[in-house]
Amino acid sequence: MNTQRILSFAKKDLKLLIREPASLFLIVLFPVILTLVFGVAFGAIGGDQSASYQVGVVNMDKGVYQWSQTFVETLTTTEILNIQVYADTESAQKDLNQGKLQAVIVIPELFGESCNSFFTAPDDPSSWLEATVELYLDSGSLFATQAIPPLIQQMLVMTISGDQPSPSIPVHIGIPSLMEAERLTMFDYMAPGIFAFAAIFLIMTVSQSFTVDRERGLLRRINTTPATSAEFMVGHAVSNMTAAVVQVALVFVMAFLVGFSTRAGAAQILFAFVIVTAFALCCVGFGLITASVSKSPGAATGISFIFIMPQMFLGTFVSAGFSSTAQAAGRVVPSYYVTDALTSLLLRGAPVTSPTVLLDLAVVVVCSVVVLVLGVLLFEKYGNA
Repeated sequence: MNTQRILSFAKKDLKLLIREPASLFLIVLFPVILTLVFGVAFGAIGGDQSASYQVGVVNMDKGVYQWSQTFVETLTTTEILNIQVYADTESAQKDLNQGKLQAVIVIPELFGESCNSFFTAPDDPSSWLEATVELYLDSGSLFATQAIPPLIQQMLVMTISGDQPSPSIPVHIGIPSLMEAERLTMFDYMAPGIFAFAAIFLIMTVSQSFTVDRERGLLRRINTTPATSAEFMVGHAVSNMTAAVVQVALVFVMAFLVGFSTRAGAAQILFAFVIVTAFALCCVGFGLITASVSKSPGAATGISFIFIMPQMFLGTFVSAGFSSTAQAAGRVVPSYYVTDALTSLLLRGAPVTSPTVLLDLAVVVVCSVVVLVLGVLLFEKYGNA
């Protein structure tokens, strides 16, 4: 074996690797972006892995004792809970239904008297006055339903019995109620993100499609006809929006076949299609941006992951279990708002007129228009050669 020839072949392969953007991306940039996104999503970046939950408190105890205020103050000292006080249960549950809260605590009228009965006779359960604290949980948050109840119980015991927790107290937490939903499975919580997840890959297919058309000379031939490049790109956008609707329909059918539970009516389901269709336009725009800087379908595949990866990890499975840094970063990607809206519609049973849902739709539409226009301009300037 000739060492010089071996080194020559190796040098040739390395040059080809460096000159091919797709291969270079998959070897160098892909692991960097993957590690960065994982770090942001799961807390390695930002230094704070603890999640925080928005909790509403309705204090119905208007008695002479201050136990309810002490309980609220104890909850406030917990860094993981952000306490908001409400005047009535209806307004608190309204915000819970829109996803603004992860839980609502309703302190009963006899809370103070019940706590005082324990304080005066801690060893005489027969003299205690029983009371129940009602707890409502956000059905759209898997982590909230698991983490909040034991934490509230711990704070309640600490409030009543102090530094030496008692095995038995007169105040109990009622069976947690999932807001307008039955008991949900892990798949139910993940399903809204799957709809956005499927649409995201339109970025890759659009970028590949345009680069293939350019390689085959189709774009140059179109320039010799009365058809404009704008008409050509709008046709692509319409076809991909249609594909997105078909994708959502297929995901819906398969989701229901494997047991997806939702209390959404026909209006909510149709509105979900509207949101995903608007998001498809955004993905077409990202695909055009990718195609404008890609010289081949292979390069388009690699570069498209720059837009795919952040949206996959930060936007398709919105969860309070992510770090605070990831939650803030997720609001930058359009898929976050798609998943958030679908979670409200399909899991919380929010109406289509819900302010949260309408705000999510507005953000998706604005992002789609901006990204699509930017993609068209960049492709006409750089990618139509």
